[in-house]
Amino acid sequence: MDSTVIVALISLAGTLVGSLGGIVVSGKLTAYRIQQLENKVAEHNNFARRMPVIEEQIKVINHRINDLESGVNQP
Repeated sequence: MDSTVIVALISLAGTLVGSLGGIVVSGKLTAYRIQQLENKVAEHNNFARRMPVIEEQIKVINHRINDLESGVNQP
């Protein structure tokens, strides 16, 4: 074989290995980033689920404070 053909085949093999390696690494990075986003969404959903409970507790606390204030203001 001619040395030019051998160099071309080695270059082709190197290019294929490099390209496939880049695709695999890129896929893993994309999967990792999607997993991180899913974790953030799950955390946000948990927060959104708890927020109405907290709002209700704040309403109760405000009513109790108002009751206490009205009791203090009346001799």
